Amino acid sequence: MSATVKIEDASIIHLDRLFEIEMECFKSEAFTKQQIAQLLQNQNCISLIAKENNKIIGFVIGMVYVEDDVLTGHILTIDVSPSHRRKGVGIKLLQELEKIFRDKHVKISRLEVREGNIAALSLYQKLGYRKVGKLHHYYGDAHGILLEKALAQL
Repeated sequence: MSATVKIEDASIIHLDRLFEIEMECFKSEAFTKQQIAQLLQNQNCISLIAKENNKIIGFVIGMVYVEDDVLTGHILTIDVSPSHRRKGVGIKLLQELEKIFRDKHVKISRLEVREGNIAALSLYQKLGYRKVGKLHHYYGDAHGILLEKALAQL
């Protein structure tokens, strides 16, 4: 990485830039600006931004909830601006989010990924996520894969 990437808390003041990155990353499957705004203001969500030279280049939003008496973290979206990919930004965002999940005593982290998104799949697998299910037509006509990682002993 050329400049130092800093991870900071995201807030509603970052909405326009986050929506811009979301559109660059996901186009027709992107969250709407309103959905991102709701997530940024949701008390159960953790939202982080990655900044380089004071410019936001990526973000992640995760949610914490209880499922079957287990505190679970769900990564709702992770976006890195296309010009900054393959530089470790996604890894930094995920590791920071997992650290916060652990601090909140989350036991399991989950996320979904498009079946054909090889780059994302290999990133998640490198970080210890394992395939636990297939989500048929999760992305319109494309299938999704549900990945999970244990953050603590159950």
